[in-house]
Amino acid sequence: MQNPENVTRILFEGFPTWMLVAFYFVAAAAIGCFSYGCYIQVRKYCRGKPSAVRNLGAGLWEMSKAVLSHRTIRRRDKFAGHSHAMIFFGFTVLFIGTSIITLQYDILQPLAGITFWHGSFYLWFSLCIDIAGLALVVGLILMMIRRKWFCLPKLDYTRSDRAPGDSDYNRDGYRREDWLFLWLLVLISVTGFVLEADRLVWLQQDPSVWSHRWWSPVGAVIALSMRGVGLSPGGAEELRYFLWWLHGLLAFSFLAILPFTKAKHIFTGIGSLSIRDPHPAARLPKANLESEVIGYQEITDLSWEHLVQLDACTRCGRCHEACPANATGFPLSPRDLILSLRELSATKLEGGLSTADLGLRTTGGGPNQVRSDTLWSCRTCAACVEICPVGIEHVPIIVEMRRSLVESGEMESTLQSALQQIQGKGNSFGENKRKRAAWTKNLDFKIKDSRKDAVDVLWFVGDFASLDPGYQKVSLAFARILSAAGIDFGIIYEAELNAGNDVRRAGEEGLYQHLAESNIDTLGKCKFKRIVTTDPHSFNTIKNEYPDFGGKFNVEHASTFIGRLLDEGLITLARPLGYRATYHDPCHLGRLNRGFSAPREVLGTLGVELVEMDRTKENSFCCGAGGGRIWMADPVDMQKPSENRVQEAAAIDDLEVLVVSCPKCMNMLEDAVKSTGNQNKFKVKELIELVDEAMGSSSVAARAIEPENVA
Repeated sequence: MQNPENVTRILFEGFPTWMLVAFYFVAAAAIGCFSYGCYIQVRKYCRGKPSAVRNLGAGLWEMSKAVLSHRTIRRRDKFAGHSHAMIFFGFTVLFIGTSIITLQYDILQPLAGITFWHGSFYLWFSLCIDIAGLALVVGLILMMIRRKWFCLPKLDYTRSDRAPGDSDYNRDGYRREDWLFLWLLVLISVTGFVLEADRLVWLQQDPSVWSHRWWSPVGAVIALSMRGVGLSPGGAEELRYFLWWLHGLLAFSFLAILPFTKAKHIFTGIGSLSIRDPHPAARLPKANLESEVIGYQEITDLSWEHLVQLDACTRCGRCHEACPANATGFPLSPRDLILSLRELSATKLEGGLSTADLGLRTTGGGPNQVRSDTLWSCRTCAACVEICPVGIEHVPIIVEMRRSLVESGEMESTLQSALQQIQGKGNSFGENKRKRAAWTKNLDFKIKDSRKDAVDVLWFVGDFASLDPGYQKVSLAFARILSAAGIDFGIIYEAELNAGNDVRRAGEEGLYQHLAESNIDTLGKCKFKRIVTTDPHSFNTIKNEYPDFGGKFNVEHASTFIGRLLDEGLITLARPLGYRATYHDPCHLGRLNRGFSAPREVLGTLGVELVEMDRTKENSFCCGAGGGRIWMADPVDMQKPSENRVQEAAAIDDLEVLVVSCPKCMNMLEDAVKSTGNQNKFKVKELIELVDEAMGSSSVAARAIEPENVA
C-alpha cells in the first residue's frame, strides 16, 4: 500500500544533465537582468533630493492594511478591485510556493539534507497552488474583458495636453505594454497548469501520482481532457520537455523584464503606500527660501520619494476620471502629468547623468515636459490624491512645479496681480486694511477686538468673508449666531492678513511664509481658547500648516462649532425650515480634513430634507476656486467646474437650495447657477444663513450693508 508520506514531485525528474545546467544558466541570467534592473531603478531614486523623514513604521502599517484589504483599489470600482484581488493574492501565493520549492531544492536539501516537500504538506501545498493559479487566471481574464469590452474612458491614453502632431502625443506603447503584461501572466499560469496535467498523464501508472491527482484539481481536469483526446504516457513524456521550457522561459522572461515595465508597480506601489505623507494635500512641504533652487525646476529636484511614486503609477486612470479640470476640458490629466515626469526620469536618470543637460527641466514644451498651462489648470482639490490606489502625491508635486514657475515669473497676469495685492494690502481684493472689518458696522452690537480683550473664541474671518459683498451677509449672520448663543468672541480687525492657503498652493511660497509668520505673531499676542473660521481654506492652513512655523492653535470650522452649539442647546431655533436641499462638500473642509458629518447633522437639526448628489463627501466635485484659480479667469468657451457641479445639483427633482459651507464655493456656485440658467429653480445658500434663518434673526438684528462699507 502506498505510504502517503512518500507522495511528492521530483522537480527535475528525467532531466539530462545538460538540460539541468541549461536551466540554471537561464535562471541565473534572468536573475542577473532582474538585479541589474533593480540597481538602475534604485540609482535613479538616489539621484532625487532627500526629504523630511516620515514615520516609516506607521507607513508600513497603513500600507499593509491597504494592500491586504484592497480598499484603495476597490473604492469606486469594485469590479477592478475584486479582479485585482484575485490577481494579487493568486500571484502572491504562487510566488511563496515557488520560494518554498527553491528553499528545499536549492538551499536546505543540498546544504543540510533537509526535505519537507512531501506527504501531507506537499498535498495541501499542491491544492493551494492550484486554487491560487486559478484565481490568478480568472482575475487576469476579467481584467482583459474590462479593458477590451467595457470601453472605459479612463483607460484611454489620449493626452489632453498634447495635439496629434506632437512628438509625445501617441501613447499606444502603454496600451501594448498593458496587454503584454496581462497575456504574459496568463500564459505563465496556463502553461503551468498544462505542464502539471501532462505530468499526471505521463506518470498515470504511478499510484503515488494518479491516485492523488485531485489534490491538483485544475491539473486533474486538464489531464482527463488530454487523456480523452488520446495523449499517451509516452507522448506526454515527450511533450513535457517542450512544456517545461516554454513555462520556464515565460516565467524567467517576466522576472527579467519586471524592473523595466509596468510590472515594477509590484514593488513601487508598496513602496509608495509606505512612504506617502498621510496628509499630502492638506499639509504641503515647507520650502527653504534660502535654497538656490525653489521647487521642482529639474527632474533631479524631485524628492526620491516622489521619483518612486512616479514609477508606482499603474495608469489606472482614476485620477484622470476624478479631476475637475480634466472633466471640464482643461489641459490637465493628473495621470498624464505623472507619466510625463516618469518618462522624463527614465530618459534622463536611468542612464548616465549630465548636470549640463538642459533636458532635465520639468516644465516646457519639449517631449516629456509639463506645460505651464497644464500646471495652472489644477485646482489642488486633491481628488486625484484621494482616489489614487497607490498613494501618489499629485498635488505636492504640482505645487512644487508651480513654485518653480513663480520663481521664473511664469504666471497669468490676474494671478500676479492678486498676489501683489495680498503682499501690499494683506488681502486679494486690494482693499485698505482698515476696510477689513467695515462690515461689522452693520451689527447692532460691537465685536470685541481680540488684540485688546481676552476672548473664548477668536474668529479668523478671512478675505472673502470680510470683503466679498456676496458673503458679508453670511459674516453678519455668523456674528448674530455667536452673540445669540452667548459666545465670548472677537476678531483681530485690520491686523488679520490673508491666511495664505491658496497663495501657497499657487506656488508663492515666500509670500505664504510671510503671511503665516505675520498671522502667527498677531495671534500669539492675543488671549483666546480656540480659533473658529467660516473659511475652510483658512481652517486648513491654520490647522495643518501653521504648526510648521510655530503656530499651534486649537482651530475649528464654523460648521463643527455650530453643530456643538446646537447639541448643547445654546442656539434656539424658531422653526424647522423644511427645504429640499443638497449639500456641496468644500474640498478643504471635506476631502482634506474629513469634515463630512457636522454640516449634514446641522441640516438635519434645521429640518432640511437632504438629497445627496452622486459625487459627495470624499468624492465631491470641486467648485473650481482652489489652488489660486479663483484669481484666474477661465476661458469663456469652456465649461467651468462650478457649472458642472451646478448641473449635477439641478438633476435633483424639486431642489430648492444648494447648500455650501465655504465663501469661495458660494462665490463660484452662485455665478454658475446664473450662467447655467438655474437661478429660478434653486438658490445657493450658506449653512450659516440657514441656521440664522431657522433662528428667526436674519431680518431682525441686521441693517442693510451700506454702499460705503462694501469692499
